[in-house]
Amino acid sequence: MKKAVVLLSGGLDSATVFAIARNLGFVCYALSLDYGQRHRSELTAACNIARSLEAFMHQVIPLDLSVFGGSALTDPSIAVPTQIANSDIPVTYVPARNTIMLSLALAWAEVLDCQDIFIGVNAVDYSGYPDCRAEFIQAFEQMANLATKAAVVEGKKITIHAPLMNFSKKEIIRTGLDLGADYSITVSCYQADSDGRACGECDACRIRRAGFNAAGIADPTRYQ
Repeated sequence: MKKAVVLLSGGLDSATVFAIARNLGFVCYALSLDYGQRHRSELTAACNIARSLEAFMHQVIPLDLSVFGGSALTDPSIAVPTQIANSDIPVTYVPARNTIMLSLALAWAEVLDCQDIFIGVNAVDYSGYPDCRAEFIQAFEQMANLATKAAVVEGKKITIHAPLMNFSKKEIIRTGLDLGADYSITVSCYQADSDGRACGECDACRIRRAGFNAAGIADPTRYQ
């Protein structure tokens, strides 16, 4: 059976991508990054999603990006904004996070003799992050096929799948529900509490709530 490494953050989008990969017949290896994020709830959610959607294996890699800071998600001295950001790229952007996570996924995929990596980036309802664009995914895929023994020597082309790239949040939610994703166990909030309850005020909460409203689906999010 085909193998895939699926990046699993614990949020709604990554749960949907995992469900898509599984539905396509992939044996899914889930990969999460413990990067010193503001709360641990999303990692707990990632573990719950991996169990719920029957990941073959789930790896959580510790790599503390808080030593660099530069983001409201890794530096407690930077407040998470609760108003719509005026700048193109908000302070919740974590420098190079998707590049780092995809690089780790690429390394694991090569060891697993796996040619497929799934990531839940989205260019429609995202918060302005440069590493959520199609151009970035295409460039990383090109780099992956120049940088790995599997591709260069063995001719095994790496494919980076970003199936949600052009989906609205409404379409993401409906797709995931059709494929058995349980959104009640996901955590999207930038500043969820230790029990995984969302603040209801940050960008991630606003986008998520609007998606459920647009889909006409009851919002299963637990709020503080």
